[in-house]
Amino acid sequence: MIPPMRSLTAEEYVEAFKSFLDHSTEHQCMDEFNKEQMPNIVAGHKAERASHLLGDFLAGVDLKMIRILQAVHPGVFIDNEIVEPNPQHVAAYKELVKQAPDLQNVSFIWHQLTSLEYEQQVKEKGTHKKFDFIHMIQMLYRVEDIPNTIKFFHSCLDHHGKLLIIILSDSSGWASLWKKHRDCLPATDSGHYITCGGITEVLQRLGVEHRVYEFPSGWDITECFVEGDAVGGRMMDFLTGTKNFLGTAPPALRRRLQEALCQPECSSTRDGRVIFSNNLSMIVVES
Repeated sequence: MIPPMRSLTAEEYVEAFKSFLDHSTEHQCMDEFNKEQMPNIVAGHKAERASHLLGDFLAGVDLKMIRILQAVHPGVFIDNEIVEPNPQHVAAYKELVKQAPDLQNVSFIWHQLTSLEYEQQVKEKGTHKKFDFIHMIQMLYRVEDIPNTIKFFHSCLDHHGKLLIIILSDSSGWASLWKKHRDCLPATDSGHYITCGGITEVLQRLGVEHRVYEFPSGWDITECFVEGDAVGGRMMDFLTGTKNFLGTAPPALRRRLQEALCQPECSSTRDGRVIFSNNLSMIVVES
């Protein structure tokens, strides 16, 4: 008997996400952005404190941004706060901090909360802190109310502060998959199907100044088409938000999704490998 389809647990998501990171250029893409744009972005404010909303286990990226802040503003104390609901992600971040003796003049406060819980906590305490830099990296897919979430954290910016939103690009394979083949995705995926265009529409309605940087990124999904391949199975789990998608999805649904992934608007073929477009948009929002 085939088990029913179900969503990934928090622990299973971490494992599936690691498979994605291992076979994609997501972090390399962010490193390129950090190198090319971040110094100029953080140069315009006093950087007395930095607040980070950490999504999808990006502690390594977060620490790189902190080091850029340190380089641009040497000697300035950085009050760093992290909002992250997944306990495994929080524990991993704390371990990275322990192994980073170069992070002088940096304090860390961890809030193991969703962004909504953090917002409610701030409003209940009546202490609306102001920050010079806030980033929301690949985390708006799981937010219940995206416009209000952006509005709240934008209100947390100090004068001349910056809000960085990193989200999938409209040119990514994800955008095409969600737009043209959404019926192939199982109902167990509870995430928002949103890319850069949806975020910039929100920002335009809010009337806030912003600019968008586009960076190419790829994800090698070749193993998704290899029968019985464990890595390919975890990739499909991440892509669909479903535990053991290849083993629990009806054969027709599995075939339709695999066919959709091979479409040129989603993927390209390089040296016999199937590379899914994972292009990212970096949106810098002014206070």
